[in-house]
Amino acid sequence: MKIIIVEDEIYLAQSIAGKLIDFGHECDIFATVNDALNQNEHYDVVLLSTNLSGQDFYPIIKKFSDNIILLMVSYISNDTVTDPLKAGAHDYIQKPFMIEELIRKIKHYHSFKQLQKQCELYETYLKHQLGNIQLPETMNYPLPLMVQTNYQKQADAFAFALAKEMKRPLQYLPLSQAGSIQAIESLPIDAIAYMPEFQTLKKSEKEAFLNAVKGKNIITSTTENFENDELHTIELVSEHKIFDRTEILTIDDYVKFIIHNYQSKFPDTELSKKLGISRKSLWEKRKKYGIFKKK
Repeated sequence: MKIIIVEDEIYLAQSIAGKLIDFGHECDIFATVNDALNQNEHYDVVLLSTNLSGQDFYPIIKKFSDNIILLMVSYISNDTVTDPLKAGAHDYIQKPFMIEELIRKIKHYHSFKQLQKQCELYETYLKHQLGNIQLPETMNYPLPLMVQTNYQKQADAFAFALAKEMKRPLQYLPLSQAGSIQAIESLPIDAIAYMPEFQTLKKSEKEAFLNAVKGKNIITSTTENFENDELHTIELVSEHKIFDRTEILTIDDYVKFIIHNYQSKFPDTELSKKLGISRKSLWEKRKKYGIFKKK
């Protein structure tokens, strides 16, 4: 990583830089705030002394707010620690310190930054994939819970939303994955496990699963009809089903989807031709599915 050291005790700064270089890092040293502010290089970490004689170091915190900022302090006070942390610095280390402790803090906050970026990526992806899916008005459902649906992504969106509503971390354990049922016993007490694909289990596995989830914080889902008096069940039905490469639709579902989503894009003559049916059959299927063409 590339590290900038802002410290007016040059001997100390050189000593720290030398040890960091031994650990494979690249370091630049600046004795004044102005010199550091004039740099346009990218830095991963800023080591900032809060004991710079007569210098205001807050512009450094502002300029490098997107980077890891670690304060190097001679003593702990509001001026050297509390206020700079409120301004955006991440942590502090008190002089004199062991270089190993500094390395530990750098690694910790570097990992934290990477996790933040990953979480932002996943949040953006999930919002794009699941954000437009309609969910029940209320999310007040007891666990364990079975979600019966004709569209897997609707169950996925529901599970994420319910975990967010309950302010619980969510674990994803698809039942098509080997060992998922055995993993139930070791689930964290404070977490919710989302275990979709109940329809992929064999009959004996389904019985074992239903016995294992009793009293557990688990959401499961199925694309098949499900009847069980002991497990609370909700049904989520989507009329705007989108094809997924993991799904095999019935012919009726396929025709219904095509009519509903493409009748506004193609005239009846062309739409019926693409479906391989007559215009009369197209009209009959609209009537059967309750689909009305907008004029």
